[in-house]
Order: sequence, then C-alpha cells, then structure tokens
Amino acid sequence: MSDLPAVDVHSAAAEQAAEIATARRDIARIATAGSVDDGKSTLIGRLLFDSKAVFEDQYAAIERASRGDYVDLALLTDGLRAEREQGITIDVAYRYFSTPRRTFVLADTPGHVQYTRNMVTGASTADLAIVLVDARKGILEQSRRHAYLAALLRVPHLVVAVNKMDLVDWSQEVFEAIRDEFRAFAARLHVPDPTVVPVSALRGDNVVTRSDAAPWYDGPSLLEHLESVEVAGDANLTDVRFPVQYVIRPQSDAFHDYRGYAGTVASGVLRPGDAVAVLPSGRTTTIAGIDGPRGPVDVAVPPMSVTVRLDDDLDVSRGDMLCGPDGGPEATQDLDALVCWMAEEPLRPRQRLAVKHTTRSVRAMVKEVVHRLDVNTLDHEEEAGELGLNDIGRVRLRTTQPLFVDDYTHNRATGRFILVDEATNATVGAGMLVPH
Repeated sequence: MSDLPAVDVHSAAAEQAAEIATARRDIARIATAGSVDDGKSTLIGRLLFDSKAVFEDQYAAIERASRGDYVDLALLTDGLRAEREQGITIDVAYRYFSTPRRTFVLADTPGHVQYTRNMVTGASTADLAIVLVDARKGILEQSRRHAYLAALLRVPHLVVAVNKMDLVDWSQEVFEAIRDEFRAFAARLHVPDPTVVPVSALRGDNVVTRSDAAPWYDGPSLLEHLESVEVAGDANLTDVRFPVQYVIRPQSDAFHDYRGYAGTVASGVLRPGDAVAVLPSGRTTTIAGIDGPRGPVDVAVPPMSVTVRLDDDLDVSRGDMLCGPDGGPEATQDLDALVCWMAEEPLRPRQRLAVKHTTRSVRAMVKEVVHRLDVNTLDHEEEAGELGLNDIGRVRLRTTQPLFVDDYTHNRATGRFILVDEATNATVGAGMLVPH
C-alpha cells in the first residue's frame, strides 16, 4: 500500500485543477460533408472507436445491429430509425471525443441534396470541415456543393478525405487525380491549399494512425492533422462585440444593488476598466467587473459566457450590444446577404419574415432576390426571381429596426442571421452578410 494521502477529488484545489486542465485543452468543432455513401458516418465511427471513445456496451450493441460481414461503425452516429433502415444520414448527429491533445465536437451532416440545409446547420459553427470523396466515383456534384458551402460559411480549415482507397488498390494515380481536381476547384473558391488525405474508414487506414498500405503518401493521418491544425488563432480578438442576452437583477439582500448583463462574447477581449459603447444608444461607459460561472474573471474572450457589470447605470436590455468605443459594428436596416433557403415554399420578393441576429429579433420584408448561385459553375442566375428549397442566392431585406452587423468575412458571429416564419416559428433560411 502507498503511504501517500488520499486525494479528495471534490476539494477546491482538485476542482480548480480540473477547471484549468479543461480550459487549457483546445476544443475543435468539426463538420463532415460529402455526397451520399461516401462514408462520413463510418469515418466518424472509426475515429471514435480507434481513439477509444466507444464503450464496450456501445460496441456490443452496434455489433448486434450490424447486418453485413463487418461491424458497421456508422451506427454510432446514425441514430434515427429511418437512417439505420436506409443506411443514410438524415439529421445532424453530434458526437464528442477527446485525445490528450484536444477535445473534438463532431457534426455528422447528411449527404443528400434535400438535406443540404442540415449541412449548413452543422458547418455554421465549425472550425474545420472534412469533405469526403469516394475514390471510385471521384468528385461529385454534392462534393462540390458542400465544399462551396464550407467556403461560403467561412469555415477556416478544409480537409479532403479520399475514402475507400482500398477499393482502388491504393492507387496513387487515382488519389493524385482527385487531389489535383479538388485543389483546382478550391482555388476558384479562394480556399487556401486544402489538406488531402487518402483513407479507408472501414479498415481504419490513415484515420487515426499512419498506414503501410500507401507507402507513397508521406503526410499525416487524419487524426494527426485534426490534432495539430491551429484553431485558436481563428477567433476575432480585435473587435469587441458582446450581444446582451439577459439583464440580471437579483434584488436580494446579498446582491441588493447588483445589475449585470449576461451573454456570450462574440469577438474581442473584455477586461475590467475597458471603455465600451452601448448600442443602440451610443452611450459610453467602462466595465466595472466581469463575472463568470465560478466568480469574477480578469478577462473574457470568445466564446466565454459571462456577466458584465458597468460603472454607470445605463438603459441596457436584451438585444443591445456592447462594443469598443471605436470601430463598432454598422447599425443598419438594409441587409444585403447570401441566403440559404430551407423551406418548401420559395422565398419571393415582398415576403415578410422575422430576422434573428445575435440576441436581437426584428421583422423584415424581402426587397429583392438579386441572383441565385449555381454551385457547380459558380455562375450567377440573374433572372431567378425566387429561391427554392436548398437554393443559395443574394437577397436584400429591409428590417423594421436597426441591427448591429459586420460583414460575415470580417466577423462570423455578427455577420450571420436566421430567417423565421412568423406563422409557424420555423427556421426557413440562414443568411451571411456580404460587403455592399
């Protein structure tokens, strides 16, 4: 027996150590994309299994549910009954796993054209997108569509996984042809040189560890790249944007005069003593203090959820925004945006919708459908007049009240919004603001 004293895992010191360890570990959000049957769910299942993120009872359950000659790891993410029966992904499935170097949030998005809107949902907050390509089929229309959407959504990093390489005998010629074709397409999207990895998700080659099956490939395995890609530097730490979500007034004996403004830091860095402006009033003040879930903090950065206390008693409510005294967002009622339409009923001029932007909700009317985009040729269809289900096009809207916005290329958090059908409260569109 050891003479060392037992460690109280519930002590304040242990909790603080756990919190520091969690804070220091990077979190990377990843979305998978690609055409139907390219193996997205199998790839994620392989990542989970080979990185020891699957419990024995989970593995036993999917082993019993597998219908072929092998354990179908895709069942780890395909949770809906309709998905398992058809062998496809319909909904966005989120899975979480960790390695000693990083924590991952994986979004498995559908490949079918009719579920393109679900892919937009999964990729909208991603740090990295993995586009799968079947080595036998090459780059298909949906592969191009998803690569274009990833570029449109400004996903900072793009990885191409050329899957099912074992079915083409690990042909170097096949891999290089797909790699060169995709890089040429990515160049038209102004995407920096994407990483291309040959893999076999079914057998696990080059997914978590390097494989001897492709001696001609000298790059990293997929997981090695996911662990090493830099994601912390992608956040905008220059422009202070803090949308107010909730005003906290306990009005208790212990906190009789407490007034704080809760929300998530969208961009920039907040510190006590910093000067800030409050929109829409434009009044300026300084930050008296910042409170986190476990007490006061000295600095708040994206995407921390905090409560900000101000030196002056200003009229601040939900939907207002704290920003730097200089270089604030544009206050406008005219939105010029690329919209991905997600409803069966087309988007047409003079249509009335609700717009939700950060924590602010306003009503709006569609002024004009400027053009529709052809995702294969990247051409603009100027005479479209409307947007159908899964169409992407440039749309101009007029809101009833000002919104505090930035271009999406400059700030993903304040440059995007969703469109809501007021009658059904269903989300019918996602928009990204473009430069005028």
